[in-house]
Amino acid sequence: MALGIVAFAVALLVSVCLHEAGHFFTARHYGMKASRFFVGFGPTVWSRKRGETEYGLKLVPAGGFVKIEGMTPLEEIDPNDVPRAFYNKPARARLVVMSAGSVVHFIIAILLIYVVLLALGAPAKVSENKIGATSCVSTSDQCSGDGPAAAAGMKVGDRVLSFDGVRVTSWKQFTQLVRDHGAGAATVVVDRDGKQVTLRPDLVQVLRNRQTGAAGTDPVGALGVKPGFDSERYGPIAAIPRTGEVIWSGVTGMYDTLTHRLDELGNLFSDNRDPAGFVSVVGAARIGGDVVAAPDSSWPDRIRNFLVLVAAINLAVGIFNLLPLLPLDGGHIAVLAFEQTRHGLRRLRGYRGPVQRVDFVKLLPATYATVVVLLGFSLLILSADIVNPIHP
Repeated sequence: MALGIVAFAVALLVSVCLHEAGHFFTARHYGMKASRFFVGFGPTVWSRKRGETEYGLKLVPAGGFVKIEGMTPLEEIDPNDVPRAFYNKPARARLVVMSAGSVVHFIIAILLIYVVLLALGAPAKVSENKIGATSCVSTSDQCSGDGPAAAAGMKVGDRVLSFDGVRVTSWKQFTQLVRDHGAGAATVVVDRDGKQVTLRPDLVQVLRNRQTGAAGTDPVGALGVKPGFDSERYGPIAAIPRTGEVIWSGVTGMYDTLTHRLDELGNLFSDNRDPAGFVSVVGAARIGGDVVAAPDSSWPDRIRNFLVLVAAINLAVGIFNLLPLLPLDGGHIAVLAFEQTRHGLRRLRGYRGPVQRVDFVKLLPATYATVVVLLGFSLLILSADIVNPIHP
């Protein structure tokens, strides 16, 4: 698990640094002065000035920042830098610079998904009778340890041939045979690397719907297995539309989380916490650790799931950063859009003067309120991820 957490932390740090690099290089392209480019936060460990920019490392490797002179008219800067100040540049230049960070996150997500589809493929359908994972069997609220399948020696990749003498032809048939069997010993024959292996798991009894396997009141047998998925690899051309579908699915999922899952906040510290709900950086790192350390998954599956997780985080960060709230980039973009829209309407009425800028002093209370709310929300989710973590 530690390997996965470290790998996730490195991936996240690289993503954030690339985010800041997007701001940095676009700012320089438009002639703005970027005076500092640092990785991390806290006390400075190392720094060096090259040209007009100071590059450096901070003690806490949790993100980074780029200092662009004159982000708002409230900022005091050297008079010689005023012509190069951010707020004195054309609207298009400011829009490109402020959106560059999120665009970088979107590019990372798209490239990762595209590479996964090319190199590792995507789960296309449930395999007819291949074991995808073994797990414990929950006879109460939680469970731990090996389930009957793992205890009997069943392994990921085994292809079930028969159950108690009945030939198995589909996963649906297999699960129905298990449920109908009930508690007690059973005989399962599997194909493992071309050899037939006979296993004798001792099934346990749980309460489920006998027909669907969902929560119910029927006493049925349980083995503790999950299906495998047949992967479908894509060619360079076919992977393009499929990548778009995956990314769009992530966007709609993010929208659903932001708009329809706020009522789930009351369940953050309960057993009913939504696994598809909000998660902090700590929670995401824990999930990354679980994904990489999953003992019942093959390494290709672990790598694929990890890369998809990193892509999903980049997509989520990119979208979140565009929310029209100061001090997020989306807040600055919203201010810019308001200024330009107001200026356009005034020009229709004959105004030919310069663009009237928004008074940032009046926006400071809203900015501080947003910071307080975001910090409070982050601490709430962080606490839940520590006390009541989500597991993949």
